[in-house]
Amino acid sequence: MYTLYSMRRSGNCYKVRLALAQLDIPHELIEIDILKGETRTPEFLAMNPSGHVPLLEVAPGRHVAESNAILWYIAGHTPLFPDDRADRAEMLQWMFFEQHSLEPNLGAAYFWLALVKGGRELQSHALEDWLQEGYRALGVMEKHLATRRFFAAGRYSIADIALYAYTHLAHQCDFDLASFPAVRGWLRRIEAQPGHVAMDWQPQMAAAQ
Repeated sequence: MYTLYSMRRSGNCYKVRLALAQLDIPHELIEIDILKGETRTPEFLAMNPSGHVPLLEVAPGRHVAESNAILWYIAGHTPLFPDDRADRAEMLQWMFFEQHSLEPNLGAAYFWLALVKGGRELQSHALEDWLQEGYRALGVMEKHLATRRFFAAGRYSIADIALYAYTHLAHQCDFDLASFPAVRGWLRRIEAQPGHVAMDWQPQMAAAQ
């Protein structure tokens, strides 16, 4: 059984928890608080030298890091992973876009504005850039979704999960989606997917611990 090291309020960690829930994959969930330095201990760094969550233990002593790499690993040969090679490339294209254009802006704004006490004052110099570049990324998404229901392969996939994680938190970090109707409609479609769980959801096994 997999073991997932995760922080409940992290969008990157939520991606993996959402995919595991929708695929009904049993796993043990271990909560890690990055704000308390729990990813910087010698024990954690031995598992993932970059000191980041999420981290998935796929076999004793073997770990997969980076949220989108974990999505790729767990979703293979499932309905969240298209069979066609070009469809897979399109899916991967949007997962790269998420990490390059969306997460560094919406994700950074969410971390400092919603999670870190006093973060707005500490990062006031960066907020304007995050908003400008974040809105640019949302504009790309809006244009794509204006004629499509999902991001790749004409159906729901891990590309949607990757992009959903921080986009659905936009309202918590100064982004206004009022002028992005296609993105808002897409968010509603993601939330209507079978097995969808909210960010604060925990599997019964973890909740019972």
